[in-house]
Amino acid sequence: MPSIKSVSDIKSSLLRPALTSHYIVEIGLPSNGQDGDGDFRSHLKEDGIELNIVRQEKLNLLCAEASLPGSSVATFEVNNDYSGTTERHAHRKFFDDRIDFTFYVDAEDYLPIKFFESWIRYVTGSGTTDANTEKAKTYFYRMNFPDEYTSDQGLTITKFERDTYKKEGGYTATGNGLVYTFIRSFPISITSMPVSYEGANLLKCTVSMSYIRYIVEALKDTPGGRESTSNTDGSRFSNPSLFSQQFLDQNGQLRLGSQNIA
Repeated sequence: MPSIKSVSDIKSSLLRPALTSHYIVEIGLPSNGQDGDGDFRSHLKEDGIELNIVRQEKLNLLCAEASLPGSSVATFEVNNDYSGTTERHAHRKFFDDRIDFTFYVDAEDYLPIKFFESWIRYVTGSGTTDANTEKAKTYFYRMNFPDEYTSDQGLTITKFERDTYKKEGGYTATGNGLVYTFIRSFPISITSMPVSYEGANLLKCTVSMSYIRYIVEALKDTPGGRESTSNTDGSRFSNPSLFSQQFLDQNGQLRLGSQNIA
């Protein structure tokens, strides 16, 4: 029998909806790019991109929009000829095949565009980026193996609320949040970015990432909110909330003015 709710219980539930503006995106590197001199990191250096932990945090901060993923279940019909009923049984789970992220493009070095263009070139094994060389006249590519260019559990979205992180001798997650971890992710497209003399607007780029599946888990009641899945060289955050520790105030609001993220 359902319990009777008081007006105060109902109001507390209805007046505290989750907000879309509190989230953290982490863009993890491919598995072979996590070590200091991995192939992917060497590729980035050849493209003139030095991606240390500060610049990787900056890339994550520039993510203006993201989407929480969805899934569905495929079913088939079972007809009961005796009772005249039809049932639906599940036989397979489907995941969305891509997820889109929109990034602000910084005027300092166009980091989101450079980074994802370089990653896609790494996927395709395409040739030189120097338009003044002979190689640039004949475009070629040789696809790399998926194990080389996919990020295994490197892409995460942490959805939290304003009061998720409490500063009591360090930031601690209170548990009211979700962590989405994407398995074997890599970029598959960068949308075109219109520019115009008619008005000065913020330049944004939208990147689509492919993945095979995702895992969703509750934000744990631990300092930082989640156990570490980082690499020893700091190529990822020690946990998803390290970003928030640096860029969120004690109320969970972004504090950008006092941070030097260049």
